[in-house]
Amino acid sequence: MLAGLVWVLQGLSILPGSYMSGDPQWAINGAITIIIAAVIFWFANRKA
Repeated sequence: MLAGLVWVLQGLSILPGSYMSGDPQWAINGAITIIIAAVIFWFANRKA
């Protein structure tokens, strides 16, 4: 989830210093990664 956050910040040019900076595709990839991680955490923490 943290990696996705870094990708979003770099894609939006908030966190500079990488080839990903300013590329909106990385913001999209990061958002997708965050959503997938949140779903995995939700499923892992469900009570059976």
